[in-house]
Amino acid sequence: MSDGPWLVVGLGNPGPQYAGNRHNVGQMVLDELARRTGASFGSRSAGLLGRRPQAVTADVRLGTLPGGAPGPRVVLAKPTTYMNVSGGPVAALARYHDVPVERVVMVHDELDIPFADVRLKRGGGEGGHNGLRDTSKALGSKDYVRVRVGVGRPPGRQDPADFVLKDFTGAEKKDLPWLVDRAADAVEAVVLDGLEAAQLRFHTRS
Repeated sequence: MSDGPWLVVGLGNPGPQYAGNRHNVGQMVLDELARRTGASFGSRSAGLLGRRPQAVTADVRLGTLPGGAPGPRVVLAKPTTYMNVSGGPVAALARYHDVPVERVVMVHDELDIPFADVRLKRGGGEGGHNGLRDTSKALGSKDYVRVRVGVGRPPGRQDPADFVLKDFTGAEKKDLPWLVDRAADAVEAVVLDGLEAAQLRFHTRS
């Protein structure tokens, strides 16, 4: 699993007003991965010359291989576009770094998974997630890995679109660091051990 780079993308909306939203949990996970590696994000044009930067990136080695060698090279990326037009920066970064779609990992919020659960899959539908839909269109494929971070369903009749653009509740915030840490572990497991092994680990309840 160590040949060639990976591209790990945290989805979200730009700006401090969105930073704590459920919709931005993917970017929270990327911040944790950067913290683990001692990296910081810098502006990158996403391979599109002459345009404003469309992502901030960090080039890291993620995890440790057997024997203690540094793990695979990974480009961590947070698009600076709005969620529903995330695909352009993702596709441009994949081309720029010569990353095949099989090594693209999208980290995102998931309404259909209970809060604090993490699920992994490759391909399939986007479940109404506009960031994923735009990514699939831009990549011309759905065969990328998704690290799905559960935020749960909205209470009562609240519009899901409004729900994901709200911050986590006070009770949820107590468990949020644990959830972000677990999702970051899931990303590392995919990169180091492969999707099937990571699924076995994170889909199995003790």
